[in-house]
Amino acid sequence: MKYQVRDRIFGIGDDYWITDEHGRKAFLVDGKALRLRDTLEIKDPSGQVLITLREKMFSLRDAMTIERDGEALATIRRKRLSLLRNHYRVSLVEGTELDVSGKILDREFAVEYDGELLAEVSRRWLSVRETYGVNVVREDADHALLLAVAVCVIRMAEKEREEH
Repeated sequence: MKYQVRDRIFGIGDDYWITDEHGRKAFLVDGKALRLRDTLEIKDPSGQVLITLREKMFSLRDAMTIERDGEALATIRRKRLSLLRNHYRVSLVEGTELDVSGKILDREFAVEYDGELLAEVSRRWLSVRETYGVNVVREDADHALLLAVAVCVIRMAEKEREEH
């Protein structure tokens, strides 16, 4: 399933829809304004919160947490930085890890579990400017979680770029 995500990511407080490959509204990304730290919610079309993304405060290395129903689901941290590729590690609370690697700022990267592709992010499929696509490859994958991971790592990479 391919999703289309608006790219010019958001000042805090901006909301935007992630649409599916048929143009239907699939998820709402709700940027929460006036918070001490970055907080985003990913909601279903009826407005129910599926995932909450929070910037981790006082972390030695930049990190964001992903929560579901008020419980921690995963932590995302930058793994290592090389000249061409960014790497992020998504540590899920149940012990598994997802690997995110590629050209994050170019919106060309993959999300993998144990070498198996779960989702790929790319601008190549879309002709609409200021958007990128997220193709969730595995049908049984958690689509909301994979979209949250994509939004998170892009936000983290952009913040890091602004700081340097």
